[in-house]
Amino acid sequence: MTVRQLHQLLRGLDDTREIVVGNTPSENVLHSVWRSAQHEADEAYAHWRDHRGREAYLAYRAAADRADAALDALAGGA
Repeated sequence: MTVRQLHQLLRGLDDTREIVVGNTPSENVLHSVWRSAQHEADEAYAHWRDHRGREAYLAYRAAADRADAALDALAGGA
């Protein structure tokens, strides 16, 4: 699937405002969201480091931006 096809597919979906957390949530949901996002960013960075390329870098930056936003939310809620 190309990036364009993925974008077209996602445009047809409604935003449910739900958060999917990859690891077991702790009592602090914001902390769990940040940990999950940071883990995803770490994995994307490792993939970019090993494979290089524009797509890998963009995937890493998007994941890092999500982790940063989650950390901002966590810090604001503290």
